[in-house]
Amino acid sequence: MDLRELAAYAGEAYGMAEQHKWPEFPGISVLADRATGKWVALLMRFWDYDQGQEIQHCDIKCGQEVLWQDPAPYLSKPYRMKGPKWVGVTFGENTDREEVCRLLDRAVEGGEGPGATIVLENKPQAQRVVYGDTPLPGVRRGFPDLADPVPEKIAQMRKLYRYGEDTFRERCENFCRQGKFMEDYEDDEPWSGDYKRYFPTYHDLNVRQLRGYFTWRAQVRRGEYPHTATSFAYLYVYELLNGIGTASPEESLEKLEAFLEGYVRSGVGEASMEENLRRWMLELAVVKGLPPEKVRSFADPQLLARDQALALLADPQEAEPGELFRAILFFSPRKLGESPVLAQDRGRGEALFGKVWQEALARSRREGGDLFTDCFGKKRVFDWHPLANAVYWEQAPHPDACCQVDPVRVYRCRDGAWQGEEYSSVFFNRERFQGLFHEADRQLRLYCKTGRTLKKKPQEAWASPVVEAVIQADRQAVWEASRPKLTIDLGGLEKIRRDAAVTRDSLLTEEERQEALAPAPPPEAEPAEEAPGLPGLDDLSRQILHRLLRGEDPGPVLKEARLMASLAAEAINQVFLEELGDNVVECEGSALSLVEDYREDVAQMLGGGNS
Repeated sequence: MDLRELAAYAGEAYGMAEQHKWPEFPGISVLADRATGKWVALLMRFWDYDQGQEIQHCDIKCGQEVLWQDPAPYLSKPYRMKGPKWVGVTFGENTDREEVCRLLDRAVEGGEGPGATIVLENKPQAQRVVYGDTPLPGVRRGFPDLADPVPEKIAQMRKLYRYGEDTFRERCENFCRQGKFMEDYEDDEPWSGDYKRYFPTYHDLNVRQLRGYFTWRAQVRRGEYPHTATSFAYLYVYELLNGIGTASPEESLEKLEAFLEGYVRSGVGEASMEENLRRWMLELAVVKGLPPEKVRSFADPQLLARDQALALLADPQEAEPGELFRAILFFSPRKLGESPVLAQDRGRGEALFGKVWQEALARSRREGGDLFTDCFGKKRVFDWHPLANAVYWEQAPHPDACCQVDPVRVYRCRDGAWQGEEYSSVFFNRERFQGLFHEADRQLRLYCKTGRTLKKKPQEAWASPVVEAVIQADRQAVWEASRPKLTIDLGGLEKIRRDAAVTRDSLLTEEERQEALAPAPPPEAEPAEEAPGLPGLDDLSRQILHRLLRGEDPGPVLKEARLMASLAAEAINQVFLEELGDNVVECEGSALSLVEDYREDVAQMLGGGNS
């Protein structure tokens, strides 16, 4: 027996839902009385790394007298709870289902069992009468009227039951054998009584109850959902899980969804059934090898959202800023989503917080660590028992299989045994993750000049350099974006030359004009080889640079081209600014000179040498 079976019994018998009160300890939950809210059981699951298996315990409020009244090796003093009302239970192969369920019944009925203490007189030595323990009557099962005829089909079904050691597996096998035989049977004999049974099967019902069940099932198959005993509803669900009345796993899941909507969520049936139904639909989809997208449709949306957030945080470099920030919010304090940094400019704020995580993760990996693992641990492998708390039977061990539900969650079957793999929140270091973003929020408020100042925490000092680097990079980006963009249209230089020539001619005297018309010696031809790394550099600019590299005056080239020295310098610097990030030519009046710090770079980029 395991804890899932106990939780299922509590849901069927008393409408109790397992309550996970501590998000940081997902393996610990409670069962509480629906009327009083008082705890009747504390359920505990822990992973034993030495044994490589999950350990399950439970404290039940049934009174410690059961330890000597009916001792069993799996019963002990409580593991976590205090006081004489609590008993500890260890779950395993030898844990008796009926006995543990009886202890839960005892806890629900009154903790330490029936009995009362009545004080007759209020004197120093009060006399009192103590009534002894009286066993509570169990759930009565109706017996068929022997005068009622037994339908032939039901009589034949009952003969199919094979008696053995009455193990749970044998009960499941008998249920499937009888269920397939009764797959198409319908009756017309309603039964309106109440019936409660842990893991109900056909063998547990008398003839009247069987006829009532098959009458109700026929209505459900027609799309009608009248109220019935909760155990009848579970019997129908068990049929669908085992493919009784369906042609495929897909059809079983469709009918389970229809039953969830029409019977449970509509308010006709017990609301506590939904948790079991949703879990069983997911497990059935995995076991039957349905595609991952179909499996995900039955998974808890909150669980899928958590997995998606973990996947993004593990590899955030290509994530959209808004998407990455939502992943951060999944594990950070709620107050981060209300930061004034976001109120001022939400898009920019989300991007800044996202860059903090990207920078922190990249920096940790460059230094040989992994901040993601520090915050969320490694994937953990655990034993997974699909449909263990349902009447379900597989004729042979399940073949090897693998279902990758999402990037971080996978279920595998090897040699008939299932295991799951996931990030367990038990191993999350939320303090480190939240510390990073508290420091980020503190510094970003100061940087953006918004909101009240947060207190600096010494334990978050490790995060300060990360946030400072992000702020410095953003400051540089803002400065670059604010610079005016200067675009030189080299194609328009000819018009500039013509305009300059007209202006010059208008200022020349007649004698100067004659001198200008005198033939000038042709300039030396300069190498015009293409600089492979400078596609924006024209032939004229190359000639100028080659002259500067040789220490010659580029004036004759400028004069021949009728180009002003300042414009030539601007055009050359614009090209090299993209490569070197600085000016390589300086202009003083009409004289050009090469910046010495970049002489070798310019020579190399022009093809080497100073020629």
